[in-house]
Amino acid sequence: MADYQNIAQQFTQFYYRAFDENRESLAALYRDQSMLTFESSSVQGTSGIVQKLVVRNTFSLHTLQNTGPNILADGSSTRHQDLPFQKVQHQISTLDAQPSGAEGGIMVMVTGALKVDDEERPMNYCQVFQLLPDGAGSYFVFNDMFKLIYG
Repeated sequence: MADYQNIAQQFTQFYYRAFDENRESLAALYRDQSMLTFESSSVQGTSGIVQKLVVRNTFSLHTLQNTGPNILADGSSTRHQDLPFQKVQHQISTLDAQPSGAEGGIMVMVTGALKVDDEERPMNYCQVFQLLPDGAGSYFVFNDMFKLIYG
């Protein structure tokens, strides 16, 4: 069995550095069968995920916290279609990993603080990844779930 803890550590360092500096580069980590759920809004596939992660709107963090859900044409619920911030800095507090399934997958749970745009107070978050082997000696993100922790 691969050293899942070391792989999880390397993955999260790469992921958050790429997210904070160049979100478009995250496309290489996802596949067409990958799914992202960000604040209860889900999207599947590399192009949809990258579109969700790349800044399209310039809402404030206040908008993210206070807008009610909207119902999309496909029946899914979302607060907004794209991420509501331009600049972001992740600070990891905890990282836990477990081997996942016979395929050699890895479950990764990260908690931390997220500082966005010019907000002075960082917000706490939790993010869970399921990484699966890509058949070429590396891993890709099969599932990605992100939630801000309010309160």
